Amino acid sequence: MNLKNELYKELENDPFNLLYVKPKLSTHRDEVKIIKDAFEEILDFYEKNNREPNKENDRNERRLCSILEGIKEDENQVKLLKEFDRYDLLEDKLDMDGDPFGLLEVNNSDIFDLKFVSKVKDSPDYVAQRKVCKDFEKYENLFKLCHKDLVSKRRILHDFKGERFIVKGLFFVLKGVVGYISSIGKIQRKNNKTNARLHCIFENGTESDMLLRSLSAELYKDGKIISQLNEEIESNLNQVSKDDKFAGYIYILESKSDDEVIRGIENLYKIGYSTIKVDERIKNAKNEPTYLMADVKQIASYKTYNLTTQKLETLLHRFFGESCLNIEIIGKDGRVHNPREWFIVPLRIIKQVILLIENEEIIYYKYDENKQDIVEI
Repeated sequence: MNLKNELYKELENDPFNLLYVKPKLSTHRDEVKIIKDAFEEILDFYEKNNREPNKENDRNERRLCSILEGIKEDENQVKLLKEFDRYDLLEDKLDMDGDPFGLLEVNNSDIFDLKFVSKVKDSPDYVAQRKVCKDFEKYENLFKLCHKDLVSKRRILHDFKGERFIVKGLFFVLKGVVGYISSIGKIQRKNNKTNARLHCIFENGTESDMLLRSLSAELYKDGKIISQLNEEIESNLNQVSKDDKFAGYIYILESKSDDEVIRGIENLYKIGYSTIKVDERIKNAKNEPTYLMADVKQIASYKTYNLTTQKLETLLHRFFGESCLNIEIIGKDGRVHNPREWFIVPLRIIKQVILLIENEEIIYYKYDENKQDIVEI
């Protein structure tokens, strides 16, 4: 007889959970961690299946069900795990008048250190936990619209390209669950790295205040970014702080030239900079070589801060150098001109690049002309 196989059979056939020994709350921190890790496994199961584990399925699920039942029956364990219970699995199981032996008093350092009983958000040791979002109805329709946009291809999934793309209003997919960045807290800079506390809402009705760099790390491992709509990109471009100094306008133009060569170029746009309003700047376009001696259509314009013409031109030519229009234009003066601010690039890429310029993050990226996409250097 194979005793090991027989034991497994006994464990498989234990419908009444007679062989389960309920874990006791120990005064040793390692065992407290074991209990917390087991409960986190139960929470992960609930997140994936939208239900508690039960005893009618496979062995692992029966194991989780037994652990959860044991936790619910032990008031000390319920108190220990209550703050991590983001799905309210232990609701109504906590009697605040319990603990007759005083085991859960804060001054009992054998059971608790301060980090187990209090969240100090300014502390670097504070770890964000997902919890139920009590005002989820405010965000629910946003997720419905996002899914609709994905189906209609208004939005598409992208590989995560770095924490610089994490902005307010961004949708992302983390471990198969769609999330939304509702707000970004105060930006902190240390060792040339930025970080901030985020308010993230998830489509399963939970929320988290995880750190920007923590989300970034998770998205690198198992995540995707959902592309923004043009109006969302433009909204982000126009966010400024009180310390920013207005400098002028970045504008995007499309040529209305009658020249067959110019008209036949797809995705041809001029990216320019003006210290005066764009309408005023382009009113004489048909007489200026820089506008290809033709009227232009204004596609978009953005107020800029802390920027100079020379800086913009340098950044654009470094970034879109291989996609710059190479053409000779005869001016009113009869001289040959080579306008250098026209680029053959999709509009969505141009808008993303302007955002990177505004955020001073363009130096970390380059444009891949073959892929027609922005990639990290």
